[in-house]
Amino acid sequence: MSFRSLTAAMTLYRSGTLDLERAAARGGVSTAKMKTALRSRGIPVREELGEALERTAG
Repeated sequence: MSFRSLTAAMTLYRSGTLDLERAAARGGVSTAKMKTALRSRGIPVREELGEALERTAG
């Protein structure tokens, strides 16, 4: 993972171009690490459809 690729992925996530999973893959990190990185920079983490469905099913 390079700092530049992570930064680019976060920018694309913030603009809505990428979802969380794709942004994490592009940034070379896990989705958990992407969430942490986004929150640490003040970027709100959007609730993804899969996560919402898991909560309602469980």
